[in-house]
Amino acid sequence: MPKITGAVEIDRERCKGCDLCVVACPCSVLALETHDVNDRGYHYAADVNAAACIGCAACATVCPDGCITVYRVVEK
Repeated sequence: MPKITGAVEIDRERCKGCDLCVVACPCSVLALETHDVNDRGYHYAADVNAAACIGCAACATVCPDGCITVYRVVEK
């Protein structure tokens, strides 16, 4: 059975820190950055547990600004 893993790419400068992606992620991969802000002054989303990503793209689906791209990798 092939193993499916995912990778999340976040455009941090466009992120407004709405927290929707963090709530939507079933694997707790994302969290809002608490110590740093982007150029617009928002705490942005960051992949704090990248190894747990399954590539479901729930985070990208709920992002209102289209800041998230999810890649799926199938390892045989």
